[in-house]
Amino acid sequence: MSPTPFTPKLPTIIQGGMGVAVSSWHLAREVSMAGELGVVSGTALDVVLARKLQDGDLDGNCRRALAAFPLPEVADHVLERYYIEGGKEASKPYRPTPTLGLKQNLAAQELAVAGNFVEVWLAKEGHDGIVGINFLEKIQMATPAAAYGAMLADVDYVLMGAGIPAEIPAMLNDFAIHQESGVGVDVADGTIKYRQTFDPQLIEGDTLPPLKRPFFLAIVSSHILAAFLFKTEATRPDGFVIEGIPAGGHNTPPRGKMQLNERGEPIYGPRDVCDFDKLGELGLPFWLAGGCSTPEQVQDALKTGARGVQIGTLFALCNDSGLIPHVRNSLHSKLADGTLDVKTDALASPTGFPFKVAQLEDTISNEEVYQARERLCDLGYLRTPYERSPGQVGYRCASEPVDIYVRKGGDIEATVGRKCLCNGLMSSIGLGQTRPDGYHEAALSTLGSDLTGSRVMLSRHPEGWTAHQAIDFVLGRSGASA
Repeated sequence: MSPTPFTPKLPTIIQGGMGVAVSSWHLAREVSMAGELGVVSGTALDVVLARKLQDGDLDGNCRRALAAFPLPEVADHVLERYYIEGGKEASKPYRPTPTLGLKQNLAAQELAVAGNFVEVWLAKEGHDGIVGINFLEKIQMATPAAAYGAMLADVDYVLMGAGIPAEIPAMLNDFAIHQESGVGVDVADGTIKYRQTFDPQLIEGDTLPPLKRPFFLAIVSSHILAAFLFKTEATRPDGFVIEGIPAGGHNTPPRGKMQLNERGEPIYGPRDVCDFDKLGELGLPFWLAGGCSTPEQVQDALKTGARGVQIGTLFALCNDSGLIPHVRNSLHSKLADGTLDVKTDALASPTGFPFKVAQLEDTISNEEVYQARERLCDLGYLRTPYERSPGQVGYRCASEPVDIYVRKGGDIEATVGRKCLCNGLMSSIGLGQTRPDGYHEAALSTLGSDLTGSRVMLSRHPEGWTAHQAIDFVLGRSGASA
């Protein structure tokens, strides 16, 4: 048995897979229906589903998608654990979901599969456009179950960045025929190799036909990494997204020793620039990302040989994204008066990768708001596994309480300036946790540093713009340049 052959449409515009459900199913659906590649964020979709169900799923979307889940018993399990008719009291905390680890019980795997299925299924509902899902290589322990759930929903593209996604092509091949598969897990101080696997038979028992094997795009920053992945059939993606320095979210660290400017931002140099001629020699389609939000920038990208561009910020700020209105309005207000500042924070992410942070007063980008938050790691997507002894693994996060992190063998210097991205990003989409003491998690927003296209769109659409209008703009359909 082999995977079902699949050659999708190659889009001009890829909508970036941003944050925790900022690239929501609704945004991805709108982009897809406009004829381009809509992409949902694949980060923490188990928590997203669980919290929406606890909020009562008032629009019925999650339950409608679960009704289409090909394994009704799994859908029933998820509903029984998390659905609250009418929604929980606003002052009450959300019920915890299983924390990521190398040993995941069946309930955790079922929720992960269902969460990714729901998001992709809703994005694809009612049209024949193409839909993708974006994963972070850094979140290795979540990837196998999440990818299988997306494939059950017939996802067309899988995209992955923030690391070296060498094992993803083979994993997608295996899951297309419901074979157990997985990825290696980086374990600090590890003396043996560790893997996170998922066995589809555990939840579906060999009852489903083969799945479509999605197109895989590796998100990289250089032709060097692209050439490495291209070397063998086992690691070769179907194409690349080349992410430039202005791109939002996690960024690749500069090559060589990290040096910072006066704002605490990494300094990039000529070695960090992709050679498009060498990239083109590989013969695979590629898209450019970061600073590609105007018609002129899109045309410049096409002149390099790119098939198109990936755009994040222009879609994150549009009215169709998953950002709650308060956060979006604050970003629009600063964008309008020219004070919106996006910092490439070298310390914010516990992964150690630079992370773009939009500076807003009432978010944890503000030092006072950051200091007022008690350090806590309860979602754990960016935790680092470390070896206690061969075969015995613990977990630590540089954003957790300092004494606990150090007690687990972490370096105290690694805790300085670290922010809880998991809870901050969850709050930015309206699913922030309320603590038993009444504290509500503050939001955190990430954008790209090139705001050119967004400024033009806001000047034309002071009340905000749609995903369709953004696509018309960057493709030059609106009749005016930037």
